[in-house]
Amino acid sequence: MEESKNSVSNATADGAAAPKAAKSKHIVREYAESIIIAVLLALVIRTFIVQAFKIPSGSMEDTLAIGDHILVNKFIYGSKIPFTDTRFLKLRDPRRGDVIVFEYPEDPSKDFIKRVIGTPGDTVEVKDKKVYVNGTVYNNPHEVHKESEVIPKEANPRDNKDAVKVPPNSYFVMGDNRDRSYDSRFWGFVSNDKIKGMAFIKYWSWDKDKFRVRFGSIGKLID
Repeated sequence: MEESKNSVSNATADGAAAPKAAKSKHIVREYAESIIIAVLLALVIRTFIVQAFKIPSGSMEDTLAIGDHILVNKFIYGSKIPFTDTRFLKLRDPRRGDVIVFEYPEDPSKDFIKRVIGTPGDTVEVKDKKVYVNGTVYNNPHEVHKESEVIPKEANPRDNKDAVKVPPNSYFVMGDNRDRSYDSRFWGFVSNDKIKGMAFIKYWSWDKDKFRVRFGSIGKLID
């Protein structure tokens, strides 16, 4: 009888251990699947829908300040299929006045942010800091000039640039901080395939000089 009791006791212990191990494996698998799904979803959103960027320079002041964190709409101009220049589900083309993020033409590893000034077919010219589009002064309410000096075009094209026609599928872009922006006046046009999307909102802003949050900028739309 004693041997019989021991046999029953051992069988019960082994039977309890097996379901517990199976349950642990099931929980681990559930966590792993949840993490994988979350990562894939994040990649899809970042690739096709919206992407976050941080402003590192003052070329877009006072529209965007150093330390602003922004979201960029990636589907408005058509989401790009990875590793190709093909776009799909395009809502519209970039328009004059849009603030866009794009691959810097001279170094694609860097992302630039500027405002569209000239669209395909437009003629853009700069005279004494004033921008002309198709022969008419283009007054953008966001542009600022922080230097009074007017540089002759023989020195550099910042304040005076001969008229140029924007090629097909390309854009002429400038920073809102006109005197301190390295843009199409210097290096030319942005091709459509280099555009990542349109900046539309600030979701965070940090002033590192004053070591404070710019609460007034959080949630502000970019126009």
